[in-house]
Amino acid sequence: METPQSQPARRAVNAQALIDNEWSVTEVVRQAMANTESPRLRTVMAALVTHLHDFLREVRPTDEEFELGLEFIAGLGHATHATNNEVVLAADVLGLSTLVTTMNNSTKDGRTPGALLGPFYRANAPRYGCGDCVVQDDAPGLPLFVSGTVRATDGSPLAGAMVEVWQASPVGLYDNQDPKQPDRNLRGAFHTNADGGYHFRTVRPAGYPVPTGGPVGKLLAAQNRHPYRPAHIHFIVAAPGFRTLVTQVFADDSDILETDVTFGVHRQLVGAFRRVETGLSPWGGLPAPFYTLAFDFTLEPGAQTFPKPPID
Repeated sequence: METPQSQPARRAVNAQALIDNEWSVTEVVRQAMANTESPRLRTVMAALVTHLHDFLREVRPTDEEFELGLEFIAGLGHATHATNNEVVLAADVLGLSTLVTTMNNSTKDGRTPGALLGPFYRANAPRYGCGDCVVQDDAPGLPLFVSGTVRATDGSPLAGAMVEVWQASPVGLYDNQDPKQPDRNLRGAFHTNADGGYHFRTVRPAGYPVPTGGPVGKLLAAQNRHPYRPAHIHFIVAAPGFRTLVTQVFADDSDILETDVTFGVHRQLVGAFRRVETGLSPWGGLPAPFYTLAFDFTLEPGAQTFPKPPID
């Protein structure tokens, strides 16, 4: 029940909510949020409103254009389901994911740069031992033998660090996109040995287009942009007492490294995919031809965390 003491405060708020022109709208909205208890939320929302309002005043959309924009945002939600996260995809193709990743992952002291998580990360990757193969089917394409060492920024090897991987198949599809692949194919998690080393066998991945059946695909077409990502393998590298690294390693012979639709190729994340024509594989005794990739990771001290999977 409203008391007489509360009436003056209510009148003051109402007085602030009167709009005189387009410039007054922003300040009225900011004042309405001024009592937000969380300082961080108050700062973020004030900045968001300010920049969004300035954006609208800059581009001055018509009523019809504003409605189209709202339909695009609603469409992101409608196109998001158990096997596709259109919201994450939109953040990726607009460069937002890469920008946030770059801001939050300095390469200071030799730390390996991060790369976007992407919309296809899934929890509960199969557990394997070092040297095992993550290929569960008769995938076409040549085998790829991946190895490396996980170290701290002081150069010391990190024994028992977790290395999780996931990738597209040689035809450019993740397991959740392809009913022909076994569940969680080309996904796996390992632990480094006493020397911080890891190694596993997979199959060389192909580049692929991001999903184009939703609103993001229509946006790319309207911008005359191709939807492709260069061939790569996703990695999560984690160890207690160190910041978890979410990153990707890209094939150096891809012809679209500089035009990745998600802007995700950091110069230091381009790996040497070497084709071997003769001899046997580094482990397993597999005859050539095959590919090898050697890539080391460097972690910095910090809190060990894990990303939230965008799909089931």
